[in-house]
Amino acid sequence: MKKWLTRHPRSHLHLTPNGASWNDLVERLFAELATRKLRRSAHRSVTELEAGIRKWIKEWNKDPGPWCGPRPPLRSPGSLASYYQQTNASEH
Repeated sequence: MKKWLTRHPRSHLHLTPNGASWNDLVERLFAELATRKLRRSAHRSVTELEAGIRKWIKEWNKDPGPWCGPRPPLRSPGSLASYYQQTNASEH
């Protein structure tokens, strides 16, 4: 990776916070809710909407399974300082 970064000086590393994968799951759940339930239904009250959402969640949870992302997570360097120390040490 270091060689690639050297060849592409305009590229920058952006580290993802540890909780980001968890946030992706929450966003995915809301996307499924919007696509499969909310866009195809009409509700006369907030109470009816809430009951519909709870019913959808109950059905959704009947067949749970692991979430499989598109690729395995990258190994976290721990801290940016330790990452730079590792990459600088490999230069010498």
